[in-house]
Amino acid sequence: MPAIDDLKQKSDDQLQQQLSDLKREQFNLRFQSATNQLEKPSRVREVRRTIARIKTLQTQRASASAKA
Repeated sequence: MPAIDDLKQKSDDQLQQQLSDLKREQFNLRFQSATNQLEKPSRVREVRRTIARIKTLQTQRASASAKA
């Protein structure tokens, strides 16, 4: 699970790419969960929280650039 410091060092494009990758993974995990093929249930929580971290960081950057 990437730390918030690692995410802060990434560019906006890199964050957007990672967000789309994580959303795709989240979809696959939900599908596996529905078909009872989930190997690591903790990964669902990890992915969800990382998505939230990225979205929070994007919102912070957007509000900071709006103020400037």
